[in-house]
Order: sequence, then structure tokens, then C-alpha cells
Amino acid sequence: MPAFALARRLRAGETVYGAWCMIGSPVVAETIAREGFAAVVLDAQHGLWDVSALIAGTSAVNHARAAPAVRVPHKDFALVSRALDFGAEAIIAPMINDSEDARQFAAAAKYPPLGERSWGPLRAMPLQDRSAPVDYLREANDGTVTFAMVETTTALANVDAIAATPGIDALFVGPYDLATALSSGTAQDVQARQVEQAVDRICAAANKANKIPGIYCRDAESAVAMAKRGFRFIIAGNDLTSLRAAAAAQLAVLKG
Repeated sequence: MPAFALARRLRAGETVYGAWCMIGSPVVAETIAREGFAAVVLDAQHGLWDVSALIAGTSAVNHARAAPAVRVPHKDFALVSRALDFGAEAIIAPMINDSEDARQFAAAAKYPPLGERSWGPLRAMPLQDRSAPVDYLREANDGTVTFAMVETTTALANVDAIAATPGIDALFVGPYDLATALSSGTAQDVQARQVEQAVDRICAAANKANKIPGIYCRDAESAVAMAKRGFRFIIAGNDLTSLRAAAAAQLAVLKG
């Protein structure tokens, strides 16, 4: 697989569909990747991934010819750099509420002069087929993708400033937190009018700043719909809900 394949595809203007893994199993992530998803996100915020599993999971996804991505916990910017060193090609950072949050995220993810990422990609280099440090260093800032999650009312108010922050490559909609915030904690209706308007606003802000618009969707049908609305990095469900749906379908047949 070409080095930094996800960034290359997104920067070329392609629409990329990815999978999302909560369970914390490198084998599950690899199995999903082998079905043909271009990227697999390992969710270390709400999922069951610890550091050892992330190390194994990024390698497993890479060897399955997909791009590994990691969602880090809230403001865990130290893990941003570590996950990139493990071999992640993209980082999704939650609760980026303003340009200062975005600046700190970019600083951890990008090498100087764009950021302050410390040197040490010992696992990332072989996964990207780079043996000379200077080759990885020259390509890493463009080759790794930073997704700033917009999922609060504060972030929505600051979306243009977040998108304009140097080192931020993309915006990523967290629809369920956004729906919770916009309803003052009373609902998670991602199809509510105000949520739909916010989703379109975030997509427009990304495009205005020449950044990549991304979004999490609960299923493939929703993902296709979001592609038609202009999103280019789109998640189509997660491993836990897919597993439950498959098990339920089998039981329905068994029970007649």
C-alpha cells in the first residue's frame, strides 16, 4: 500500500469510507479492514483500547492494507504523538472547542515548523516503508491527517477559527454529542432540524478553509447520504453495533 495512503486519497479529493472499532481487539480491527474499508478508526476515547492494543491494532490494520486512525481521549495530546509514532495515519481529537484547543492538537501532531511533535516514529517508519528518518520527516506533516471534532455549541460558534488553524487538516462531526449539546441534554436525535443545520454548517466551514469534512454515521445508508452532502471522510457504523446486528439476524432465522 502506498505510504500515507489515507492522506494521499483525501488530498486528491476522493471520498473515503472508514470503519470504527470500539471493542479493543486488533483481530476484529484487522478483520474489518480486510473486507475493504480504506481506513479503520481505533476509538481510545470511549472504546476499550489500551496502549498495548493500540500498538497491535495499528499494525494489524496497516498489514490488512487499510489506514489506521486513532481517536484519542479528551485533550490527551500526549497520546496524539504516541499514536502517530505507533503508526496511525490519522488522529481524531474530540471536544476541540476553539482555536487554542486546535493549536494544541496541531502542535502535538505536526513536526516543526508547523507544530512541536517530538521525534521518535520507530514503528511508524517501517509501516510507511520509510527506512531513512529524513524521508519520514519530510512527508509526515502532509502524510498524517488531523481531524478536529466539532461536537459542542462552543465549537460550533468557533468552527471557522478551528478550521483556519494551521496544522488542522480536517473537521469531524460528532453527531451524537452535537445532538446532545444542541438539545441541552434532552435528546440524541441526529436528524433534528437544528442538528442537520449544524452538520451542514460544519461541512461548509471545512470547505471554505480548504479542509476535509468528515463525519461519523451510524450505518452505511447514512454514510452514503452524507457523501452526497459533501462529506469526504465518512464512518459507516462501528464494530459493536455491526456484531449485534449480525447476531440478531442469525437469531431471527434460528427462532423462525
